[in-house]
Amino acid sequence: MNILILGGGGREHSLAWAAAQNPKCDRLIVAPGNAGMAQIAECASIDITDAAAVAEFAVEKAVDFVIVGPEAPLAAGVSDALRDAAILVFGPSAAAAQLEASKTFTKEVCDAAHAPTARWARFTDATSAASYIRSQGAPIVVKADGLAAGKGVVVAMTEAEALAAIEDMFGGAFGSAGAEVVIEEFMEGEEASFFVLCDGEVALPIGTAQDHKRVGEGDTGPNTGGMGAYSPAPVLTDAIAQRTMDEIIFPTLREMAKRGTPYRGVLYAGLMIKDGAPRLVEYNVRFGDPECQVLMMRLGAQALDLMLAAAEGRLEDAKVQWADDHALCVVYAANGYPGSYEKGSVISGLDALPENSKNMVFHAGTAKSDGQVVAAGGRVLTVTARGNTLSEAQKHAYAMVDGIDWPEGFVRRDIGWRAL
Repeated sequence: MNILILGGGGREHSLAWAAAQNPKCDRLIVAPGNAGMAQIAECASIDITDAAAVAEFAVEKAVDFVIVGPEAPLAAGVSDALRDAAILVFGPSAAAAQLEASKTFTKEVCDAAHAPTARWARFTDATSAASYIRSQGAPIVVKADGLAAGKGVVVAMTEAEALAAIEDMFGGAFGSAGAEVVIEEFMEGEEASFFVLCDGEVALPIGTAQDHKRVGEGDTGPNTGGMGAYSPAPVLTDAIAQRTMDEIIFPTLREMAKRGTPYRGVLYAGLMIKDGAPRLVEYNVRFGDPECQVLMMRLGAQALDLMLAAAEGRLEDAKVQWADDHALCVVYAANGYPGSYEKGSVISGLDALPENSKNMVFHAGTAKSDGQVVAAGGRVLTVTARGNTLSEAQKHAYAMVDGIDWPEGFVRRDIGWRAL
């Protein structure tokens, strides 16, 4: 079959890598792709948030199956346009994608479904939001209601931080995403990521992970899109995973179906776990990045079969075959990230690194210039490895990191430290 993957980051490179291993994949196209994906697929330059253009391109290229990587095309209705064109697609409708596109929508769904989550309030002006913060005190969580590329959340440990976040959001720091703000209670516990495939009726858990959001070692400094991740997440035991399905996932899916917006695609639940009880932090309507990289490393070629089953409504008969191992990834970022950074620096040493089912460097923000791989973003590479233990996976990943020559980049040296 002809497969189109939308996106150009490390998440999409790992999805492409997994799909390419499956014998069902005859032709693989990525849009826009990156320097790493160009080695295994055809790259196409189209606006992936233009629903009509994506559907037209898919028809023109005789695409059989589309996998949507990022959240923005989903919120823009790309899945709807593809379904209208009778093209099989992995990804929720725009209406269902509100589970990520609107914090308020998610909170209302959780309340209706009685799914455990943080107490919350919604505001459309800075004055009333600031008054609420002063009445509640800190720590407290301030979230831009809309899509902010994973950066519209401030966990404020002081009242001053929370008030500054309100000022930033209503001041336009996140564009229209911050026109409304949701303020939540601060939840204590250990955070973990839980991934479920859904076909509108059936839900199938496909893995757990934990990521490191802070830029500095020891999980310090500003939040980022993610500096590394590992799978499975030790804190998400079988018992807690079952509670998550029973108390959070199933009630949410029933409420979505009741609203006439059945959920199809991957549902990524960010959880806070304390004393064996999970509470929902947030939903994402796509795979996490870099969590997707460690999941794809462990799933391999079967990932395509599972996504096809979700898209075709066949999850009831699907099963996940897990290897009894661990995967860990380290994000190689440009100096200055998550603040300002330079683009265009040359990255050397990649050709000498292994590329197999246990060791891969997934490209995120890269491009080709004069035959060389150059940095083209903030998070540039995701160095990923598997091992029989988490410690072994960590050792293999950092061995690959040390084989990369890129003075203009940096990594955290402690990915996996909490679990280890």
